[in-house]
Amino acid sequence: MPTIKVVNITPKALSGDRLLDSEPNLAVNPENPDQMVATAFTPDPMGGPLAPVYVSADGGNTWVLNSVVPGNGSLGTGDISIGFGSRGGRLYTGILNGRTGDMQILRAPNIASPTPMGVLVDRTDEDQPWVVAVSVTADGHSNDRVYVGSNDFASPANTATVDVSGDAGTGPAPAGFAPVRLDRRSGVVFDGPPVRIAAHPDGTVYIVFMSITAEAPLDRARKTFDVVVTRDDKGGVGPSPFEDLLDSADGEVGQRAVSGRKVRFNPQQRTLGQERTGADLSIAVDPTDSNSVWVAYCDNLGGAVPTDYVLHTLHSADRGQTWSTARPDVVNGKNPSFAVNSDGLVGLVYQQLTHNQWSTVLELSDDGFRTVESQVLHQAPGDVPPAGNQLPYLGDYIRMVTVGKDFYGIFAGNNTPDRANFPVGVTYQRNANFTTRQLLSTDGVTRIAPSIDPFFFHRAA
Repeated sequence: MPTIKVVNITPKALSGDRLLDSEPNLAVNPENPDQMVATAFTPDPMGGPLAPVYVSADGGNTWVLNSVVPGNGSLGTGDISIGFGSRGGRLYTGILNGRTGDMQILRAPNIASPTPMGVLVDRTDEDQPWVVAVSVTADGHSNDRVYVGSNDFASPANTATVDVSGDAGTGPAPAGFAPVRLDRRSGVVFDGPPVRIAAHPDGTVYIVFMSITAEAPLDRARKTFDVVVTRDDKGGVGPSPFEDLLDSADGEVGQRAVSGRKVRFNPQQRTLGQERTGADLSIAVDPTDSNSVWVAYCDNLGGAVPTDYVLHTLHSADRGQTWSTARPDVVNGKNPSFAVNSDGLVGLVYQQLTHNQWSTVLELSDDGFRTVESQVLHQAPGDVPPAGNQLPYLGDYIRMVTVGKDFYGIFAGNNTPDRANFPVGVTYQRNANFTTRQLLSTDGVTRIAPSIDPFFFHRAA
């Protein structure tokens, strides 16, 4: 029978942490799945110039901090995402530098080393870099193809962008990276923050983004958007990249999977419990069939109350040309992450606010969600801890990936040590008393109020 492991990855040495360590990300080394790297809004505990990543060498059972990321700020970095190449153990990272705010693309030949990550790209006025890396054999050697989606405000409207390198592994900066503008339509106000990527070993690469087409005249937080999927059949490294999927209605680059959806998007406003809404998006491709691709997005259904925020899922069996509903909608769901394993088993993890409880739910299906294996990984009150002035609260995304048949993921949540909050079980590194349901500081005695921690999970085959 499959087993699920959940681990609070805050190290024991950080038992006094009281921060909202939210917006987590995860990478697993395909050559050595025991080696993993995680990220969150976590500053260097010593206040040094380098921000940390979490590193595990034993399959996620234990984690340590390694401060190797340029630009440590009050939250560590800004947005940060990570990805291993398929071969060679190199880790690629996209960040918003915690001191300058610049978008940077970084490379680490060995993430266990204390050597700071090398900067390959540095640009201003960007948001939410998202990294996907794969390795391919070309010209007799293995190349790391790396894709970094971002929102590039150098364009006044069509901001969805991907930086692509066909061989990012060893060359000097910029290591082949060059930006590609994805949104080609006229009349776009701007594109939403998430630009999500799914790469198949056969060279098929899908990218999904939110194209904002209108703002309400009396309430500019109310947006109208299309979910647009682009595709490249040659790894995104040839001429005219990401132009292989044309819209069936207007013939423009990028198929609109859905159009005319409504959402309240205000980065400084809490509209779902203590969390903001409006930028939830995920995509995954079946490693056994590059024609089969899955997308999740959220909208407000045009309504005016928080309970109308809805997570939708879509599936295409014809390389993104046509789309159908994948599973029933999730009311008050956000932070979806799709992944598909080597058997074609589809996984969806998301977070949902119900009766003022945030739940993190993992679903798996091998028949298009007609039947589902569902597990609640975590559930806790939505108003503990108080958000204060920090947004996001849980974060604008979580992440799940696969290596072979196994699913690996990360989410952020209330860290109260209460067994009832973890239906599948949990282990903590930081000091915690599960009998008194109390966090304890590094001395093992001083009580610590609940906060937000990153939690790793692994669903083994």
